[in-house]
Amino acid sequence: MKWDRKWMLLAASLGVIFAFFLLREHWAHPLGLAPYILLFACPLLHLFHGHGGHGHGGHGEDLVGKDETR
Repeated sequence: MKWDRKWMLLAASLGVIFAFFLLREHWAHPLGLAPYILLFACPLLHLFHGHGGHGHGGHGEDLVGKDETR
C-alpha cells in the first residue's frame, strides 16, 4: 500500500471518528435542520433529476424491429 493511500485512509478514519463524536454530542442541531434540508432537496431534485439518460431510443425514428431487418 502506498503512503499516499495510507494517509488518506488515516485522514478519512479520523474524520469519521470526529463526525461521530460531534454528532453524538450535538444531535439536536442537525436534527433541527432536517426539515429545511428536505425542503431544499425537493427543488434540487427537480432541477437535476431526469435530464439526459433514460434511453429514449430515438422517439420512434427506428420503427423497424430487429426481426424484420433480416
